[in-house]
Amino acid sequence: MGYCINHSDRQTQYLCMKDNIYFCEECLTCRNPEIYCKFRQSCPIWFMVKKGFKSWGGDDKKSDLTEYTVTFQPENKQVTIKDGATLLDAAQLAEIPLNASCNGKGACGKCKLVVVSGNIKSEPTALLTQEEKSKNYVLACKTTVHGDVTARIPEEAIERNLKVAGLGEEATKRLKGLVDDISPMSIDINLQLSAPSLEDPVSDLDRLYRGLSKSKQVDTKHLNISLKVMQELAEVMRNEDWSVHASIIRKRCGSEVAAIHSGVSNEASLGIAVDLGTTSIVIYLVDMADGAILGATSGHNRQAACGDDVINRVVCAEKNGVKKLSIMVLATINGLINELLHSAKVKKDQIKNATISGNTIMTHLLLKIEPRYIRREPYIPSVSDFPIMQARDIGLKINPLGAVFVFPGPASYVGGDIVAGVLYTGVHKKAHMTLFIDVGTNGEIVLGNQDFLMTASCSAGPAFEGGGVRWGMRAEEGAIEKVVIAKDTLAPDYGVVGDVKPRGICGSGMIDLISELMMSGIINQSGKFQLDENHPRMMRDEYDRGYIIAYANETDVEKDIVFTETDIDNLIRSKGAIYAGFLVLLEEAGMDFSMIDEIILTGGFGQYLNIEKAINIGMLPELDQSKFKYMGNSSIAGAYMGLLSEKHRLESREISNNMTYIDFSSNNKYMDEFTSALFLPHTNINSFPTVIQKIKEGK
Repeated sequence: MGYCINHSDRQTQYLCMKDNIYFCEECLTCRNPEIYCKFRQSCPIWFMVKKGFKSWGGDDKKSDLTEYTVTFQPENKQVTIKDGATLLDAAQLAEIPLNASCNGKGACGKCKLVVVSGNIKSEPTALLTQEEKSKNYVLACKTTVHGDVTARIPEEAIERNLKVAGLGEEATKRLKGLVDDISPMSIDINLQLSAPSLEDPVSDLDRLYRGLSKSKQVDTKHLNISLKVMQELAEVMRNEDWSVHASIIRKRCGSEVAAIHSGVSNEASLGIAVDLGTTSIVIYLVDMADGAILGATSGHNRQAACGDDVINRVVCAEKNGVKKLSIMVLATINGLINELLHSAKVKKDQIKNATISGNTIMTHLLLKIEPRYIRREPYIPSVSDFPIMQARDIGLKINPLGAVFVFPGPASYVGGDIVAGVLYTGVHKKAHMTLFIDVGTNGEIVLGNQDFLMTASCSAGPAFEGGGVRWGMRAEEGAIEKVVIAKDTLAPDYGVVGDVKPRGICGSGMIDLISELMMSGIINQSGKFQLDENHPRMMRDEYDRGYIIAYANETDVEKDIVFTETDIDNLIRSKGAIYAGFLVLLEEAGMDFSMIDEIILTGGFGQYLNIEKAINIGMLPELDQSKFKYMGNSSIAGAYMGLLSEKHRLESREISNNMTYIDFSSNNKYMDEFTSALFLPHTNINSFPTVIQKIKEGK
């Protein structure tokens, strides 16, 4: 399900897969009927138009389409859907959290279902194994319904729901003790008010204010209430004999009565913390009573269809409208929320608090704020510090009145995700000099301590998060995360997240692999293969040549997982951008690496990052390894802290205001350093004497 491109308040199942936009029934039409479209055979919109629902000649007369029942086992959820719609449409209507990270284009192969019975048409796909096909597996997005259908959710998908809860338990242990005083933005206050009488003839509103004042949970001197709530007071307050609960949103300069309901509220209050990444989105579902994380999940940002980096997203927004990109990212976020709700067996209306940490462009696109001037000199965002908003105004599928805090960002290319990271890592409180780097698509760096903070963005690209790499993926189950290559056989020994068959390779695995390839002499310091092409570990196709990490019979995808020269080039550019960023930011501060006491690395590497191998490839400076500290996903951790605590929300604003931004986009020195870093480990070998010695010794 998504929202109509022309009517953002209308939810609809009709998705144009070519343009990746939704249409409501009023707008239903094929925009380019005369142009070839590879999705047409399974397109529900084309189907509806051909059936006469709406013709291009202007005939808006609707014709009835046959409807069928789709039943999903093992929960036996049933939905009614029109002839020709996909099983993915049906699953979304039934709120079955299928993973469809490619937005229903049939490219990711993750929306698998088992068809038990019924009349369906399924397109051929190479993303299902022969064994899966023999067991009636289909891709939901490529399977249309033409009769009553019963489909079963595969065991592996059910196991994923259990893992969502398990990841929440792990995150709770990791973040336990970070917040000592829980103070949500949105709270429910139960009140038993006295009935009016001739002796107590105050108005309903004054009676409410008096009760709230006695509760001592809100300052009624700075309390706003909308006309809509006032219009409902008389009936709501009398429905349950003057027993009510007030939903209050506490803001910086005052509070607001968001709603009044009859009776007492005893339902658990939940919240979500969102790490809004350019490539990946991570969400925690949190119990607001004790801070326990009930579930954790992540997904691929569907905006990636518009480009891997933030500049391409802005260009896409200029061509197709900000609304389209907002709809795409909301589809990802709301899909992940649905998965969390399903796993925890709770209702969306229980989620009354949300925090979002993302870079400046991502937050602008989410909120439908024009981002085009961020990429034009003098590179100014429309908003850097956001007021507390309500979920219904953004499009989040939680309680419509839920309070949403978006982390502030100090500059166009350094946003709230970095502020959240600094909040979590405590760089702003340290007495010693610290260098902080978020190894992600935008490669933001912070230099400083309790006295000052300088920051910059070095645009590392999505390679470390799996983007632009043939078999790249996030650090999730099935990702190769560790690699060691035997010097005699040149065969790899690898570790996989979840101890399952590999499906790809994540950032930490790529760092290990490039280091091992270089130290084994398989590639030279330019990243080019030196190994004989007849070697069993080498492959060549019409596009590239590469090293086979895992043979087809070892993998979950029944294909060789390879690492190509193009992949290596992309990784070298990413690591070069990061190292160049370090050097230039230090130079701007009149410092060098010898003056740094600690280097904090964060990012989506999972639980593992080999510092020595990151130094080997020239991503990190050659320093005493005791100075390095890997702290995982700092953005989601900071968002979690802000979700639970008013103190941390205020602290994030202070951090943002105290940052000095250094712009690299017009800095010639940065381009020079970047070019010098496009070598393994670097063109300046004096900066990596130990690494060069190991290469000479064949270690």
